[in-house]
Amino acid sequence: MRHHNTKRKFGREKNQRNALLNSLALNLIVREKIKTTEPKAKELRPFIEKIITCAKKNDLASHKLVVSKLSNRKAEVRKVFEKIAPKYIDKHGGYTRILKLGARKSDGAKMAIIEFV
Repeated sequence: MRHHNTKRKFGREKNQRNALLNSLALNLIVREKIKTTEPKAKELRPFIEKIITCAKKNDLASHKLVVSKLSNRKAEVRKVFEKIAPKYIDKHGGYTRILKLGARKSDGAKMAIIEFV
């Protein structure tokens, strides 16, 4: 039974799931709006919001934590600290929005757009 197991597995092993979330987060940071499947968008939301909340503190410990979460991608980390986090300095959560789209034509998967508010 899956009591208290809220994470989705996506048919992948743990390191593959982490790589998937990391890749989605990096793309969201670069493009600020991505189109993906609805379950992936729903799983990405808490991941990216924790990164932004940590980046709002803007100290050395939070900087190291964000660097480790984003796989040492310096350009994306710089964008999080300089452009994205300052926009939400007065806001307590709710940095992203998920817009549900229709089903994908090929396999019928529910699609969604996730973007920064």
